[in-house]
Amino acid sequence: MEKSRRSKVLIVDDQEDMRLLLAHYIQQDLDAEVTLAGTCEAALQLVSKSVFDVILLDLLMPGIGGVEVLKRTRTDSANRATPIIIVSVLVNAPEGGERMSEERAKALGANALLSKPVDRRALVAAVKAQLGA
Repeated sequence: MEKSRRSKVLIVDDQEDMRLLLAHYIQQDLDAEVTLAGTCEAALQLVSKSVFDVILLDLLMPGIGGVEVLKRTRTDSANRATPIIIVSVLVNAPEGGERMSEERAKALGANALLSKPVDRRALVAAVKAQLGA
């Protein structure tokens, strides 16, 4: 009997503790294969070389930033159609600040939006929804 392929999830966040927490949730609850990227540049290299089933992406990152990673992934990578879930503190930003809404996230090319701190059940449900599981 052939073993079903594990889903491949890329987690992009400059905070190591957040990358490890998200990876723990995904590996424990979904038994997925997780790849971690701590910089925008590393994320772009990974999306140019491998195809993922879901990408979890922070926006507030040094360098070109998460929004640019999202745009480049959508226009110039093998992951153009890969579901991308934004995981950001910008969801809860004060009014008048740079706030990320569901509408803005979708306009940028994201499939879903989650706020930090991350709720484990919401994260797992969002990833499952994007995987069609």
